[in-house]
This record gives sequence, C-alpha cells and structure tokens, in this order.
Amino acid sequence: QHTLKVMLSNTAPNVATHAVRADSSEISAGNGYTSGGVDIDNDGSESGGTLTVTAVDKVFTASGGSIGPFRYAILYNDTPTSPADPLIAYWDYGSSITLLDGETFTLNFGASLLTIA
Repeated sequence: QHTLKVMLSNTAPNVATHAVRADSSEISAGNGYTSGGVDIDNDGSESGGTLTVTAVDKVFTASGGSIGPFRYAILYNDTPTSPADPLIAYWDYGSSITLLDGETFTLNFGASLLTIA
C-alpha cells in the first residue's frame, strides 16, 4: 500500500518539468497546515484489470492565523524513494484562496480518487 498525500501550492505545477514533490513550491507550514501536506488515507481495489483508488476527504482548518494563499492541491506518492515523492495529479481551484483564522477548506474526493484501466 502506497501513501498518497496532497500538499497545497500557490504556484502552478508544470507538467512538462515537475516530476517529484521537490520540483513544486509548497505553501509555508503553520496555522493548521503541515509541511508535506496531508495523508489522504487512500485505498485501492482491482477488478477485471481496472484499479480504483479511493481517498478520505480532508479538512484544513486555519488556527492561530491564516493558511495560504494557495490555488493548487498537488497529489503525490510519499512512498517511493527513487524517485522520491513522484507527482500524480493536481487540482486548480481557479484563483488563490487564503483561509483566515477559524475558516476551513475541504478536499472532497468523491466516490473515487482515480481509476486506471
């Protein structure tokens, strides 16, 4: 089982040149956000050659100050060491978001995170 994480960034990932977590810019840790992002408690199941990966929705809560700004949620695999932390996908929220003290932001993965056939 691989550990998948999502980190927050205010810099657009470049799919041509960003291959691992270290290639991307992460927001500063603090006030409810931890460096490296959050483990999404993923699980996978295979049936007839199709892999479906699920994840648990995660909530970021600003506490003691603000989180952000961020615009992108970047999914990466925290398990491999070579290459370390390969990127998988990202979500663009369209504009920068700053959570003020006490505000929340939910990563909602729906019924499945991704399907590979």
